[in-house]
Amino acid sequence: MSRRLTLRPLRIAVLTGVAAGALLVPATAAFASDPTPTPGATDATPADKEALEKKRAEDARTLKEAEARKAMEAQKLGKDYPRGGVAAGEAPAQDDNTGTLIGSATGALLLAGAGTYVLRRRTAGRREG
Repeated sequence: MSRRLTLRPLRIAVLTGVAAGALLVPATAAFASDPTPTPGATDATPADKEALEKKRAEDARTLKEAEARKAMEAQKLGKDYPRGGVAAGEAPAQDDNTGTLIGSATGALLLAGAGTYVLRRRTAGRREG
């Protein structure tokens, strides 16, 4: 048995691991942007929480009042504003295609590596006979 045959299972295992890693890299991006908050070093006291809740309620009330005033002014002028979304002039949500680009690049590299491997095997086969 030659040395080349004993390294074949190791080589296959390494190539399989690299291919699996290349497929899992785009999936890790979904876990990296996890929106769940982590607990802080100092927790807010109940008094702080109550004050924050009052401030939020007051801000929400003033926001509703401002929206109501805008709606009343719009009705006086005869304008009818669209409800929302793209019709209201909002830009569509931007999609960051980083994961897709990384996946495509790794796929291309794996394909190029496999092609190189096949060409080297063919060349070696021709030389040996």
